[in-house]
Amino acid sequence: MTKIRIGLLFGGRSGEHEVSISSARAIAGALASDDNASKYEVHPFYIQKDGRWLSGTLPQQVLSTGKLLEIEQQVGQDDSSTSREFPNFNAVDVWFPVLHGPNGEDGTVQGLLKLMQIPFVGSGVLGSAMGMDKIAMKIAFAHAGLPQVKYVAVNRSEIWSNPCVFPKLCDKIEESLGYPCFVKPANLGSSVGISKVRSRAELEAALDSAASYDRRIIVEAGVIARELECAVLGNDNPQASTVGEISFNSDFYDYETKYTQGQADLSIPAKVSSAIISKIQEMAVQAFLAIDGAGLGRVDFFYVESTGEVLINEINTFPGFTATSMYPQLWAASGISFSELVDRLIQLALERHGEKS
Repeated sequence: MTKIRIGLLFGGRSGEHEVSISSARAIAGALASDDNASKYEVHPFYIQKDGRWLSGTLPQQVLSTGKLLEIEQQVGQDDSSTSREFPNFNAVDVWFPVLHGPNGEDGTVQGLLKLMQIPFVGSGVLGSAMGMDKIAMKIAFAHAGLPQVKYVAVNRSEIWSNPCVFPKLCDKIEESLGYPCFVKPANLGSSVGISKVRSRAELEAALDSAASYDRRIIVEAGVIARELECAVLGNDNPQASTVGEISFNSDFYDYETKYTQGQADLSIPAKVSSAIISKIQEMAVQAFLAIDGAGLGRVDFFYVESTGEVLINEINTFPGFTATSMYPQLWAASGISFSELVDRLIQLALERHGEKS
């Protein structure tokens, strides 16, 4: 039996570079275990923080050690694998882009892979782009009739403008949303650049900070709610997993809380009624289809227990994929093991490619 050659693409130029390495290591392990070992052959490709693509022994070394600094230091040596040209992709049957955040999860790499006419895991250009841009995402959710918190979309030009425009913008936000509210760059993941604000001075500072990360900014009304998540798997007929809950003691689920061990707890399944679970599962599938998702997605919700409302927060088209990440844990609790999940994603990529062909 000829093995399917998997191009495992990881690293990238976003702030989630290290998270990508961790996810790729877990996926590489799954591809080498159980029945997958006889079906798949892994070919790693590593994108450095400077955008350079590497193939050969260096990506394998990063996968083996989980470290990138010593590899970064080797760049510049007389090694053909460190060329700024793309490596030879002839050895790839299916791409598995394990990239989180901008320059990887936002449709840019998906466009390149589509041009290669080789199947790849996950959403295409449209789904990836909409899943990254929080403003476009919320417009799609609204069109699908999904309830969500009130928000105001802002451009950097409104923030870094003349002294007459900026105060009017802040007035509009205060009148529409009140305090507390959350200021977020529209196109960053992992809670980077997000601020919770409770006053005019904090709002002005947060808008200025967010504008340094992205030209599109979103400001959302604060809500007292439980944070629930649901995983989606499939293409045109996706299925939803059981529902999990994230709890934490910090003011909100910021980057430090998300990636510091012991700062947040995952409860799977979430301790909510079966009616709420069913509602979230249905809304998760609706959200996935609304952005034209494919393969995988994790959909995050606010459950306002005092009123019984379920509000959609956002969708992540390539969530963290380590053994301890929420997405694979939700599917493990739903009866799909980590190695089986990786196998299914590859099969879904082949299915979608066959449909488009």
